[in-house]
Amino acid sequence: MTTMTQRVAIITGAGSAHGIGFAAARLLGAGGSRVVITSTTDRIFERVAELRAAGIRTEGVVADLTDPADVDGVVACASDSFGGIDILVNNAGMTSVSGSYTSGAIDGLSLDDWHASLDRNLTTSFLMIRGVARLMQAAGYGRIVNVSSVSGPVAAYAGDVAYHAAKAGVVGLTRATAIDMAAAGITVNAVAPGWIDTSSASDYERVLGAATPVGRSGTADEVAHAIAFLADEGASYITGQLITVDGANSISEERGR
Repeated sequence: MTTMTQRVAIITGAGSAHGIGFAAARLLGAGGSRVVITSTTDRIFERVAELRAAGIRTEGVVADLTDPADVDGVVACASDSFGGIDILVNNAGMTSVSGSYTSGAIDGLSLDDWHASLDRNLTTSFLMIRGVARLMQAAGYGRIVNVSSVSGPVAAYAGDVAYHAAKAGVVGLTRATAIDMAAAGITVNAVAPGWIDTSSASDYERVLGAATPVGRSGTADEVAHAIAFLADEGASYITGQLITVDGANSISEERGR
């Protein structure tokens, strides 16, 4: 096990300056971790420059995490640059700026679009966990945090059946791998963001955020703090769990008041 200031973290899906992935990288880096961040485009190097300017030791990789070869490249970058991998934050998913995303209800979604959504939102996490598992098991230590959503595990909205299925699958993946990896000193948990005001949020989503019991959308930093808690040394007896970060929206029974 490494010390707090020696830990190495991989954070996927960190290309957006206002997204959850970059917020998590910034917070973990400020705590002393060395970070490897990924995105599907060259904008990841803008994020690398920002983190380095803040004094955080950082490497960036352009990667399609549905491709096992690219996953291997990300793992190799962390291992070769910093000597190991202690933390994995699986944030990649939803949409990417390098590819289209087609949503649809059960009667209007093609099989190709179904597979594409599951690959982007679930398979990426599976491949990354599989990619780091051997190194973490050999070290006898690891923290894995998967970014799911309230959409799928605890709630749903109309017209995006594949996304909901994939994000629910992330929770199943979390619980199963938590059991598989517990004896090796590795914890696996998930966070489920609700309406979060990132750069990809629509005006309609911000209206829904304002209707939560808290009265606003959440921020990427607030989700990042939940991720950092689960990645912390002190969270060693928490594994296989889902933390919902949604301003109590999913538990509120009174609607339309």
